[in-house]
Amino acid sequence: MHHDDDAGHSADERFAPILGAAVVTMWSRLPQDVQHDLFEAAVLAGHANERDESLRERLALFLHDRHPRTADA
Repeated sequence: MHHDDDAGHSADERFAPILGAAVVTMWSRLPQDVQHDLFEAAVLAGHANERDESLRERLALFLHDRHPRTADA
């Protein structure tokens, strides 16, 4: 279900980046199984818009740079 806000943006366009930023901020506090599931979901979602096969590696580096104790994906 997609709702538009007053500016004509869908709720997905508005709230997904906010939720994503919160997940990145709290990443190291999430249980490892949740990290794994979110990581895999992000890779699948990213491949819908991007055909670069290095997405998995770049996403892992992005998370590791912000959370050095993040388990290897």
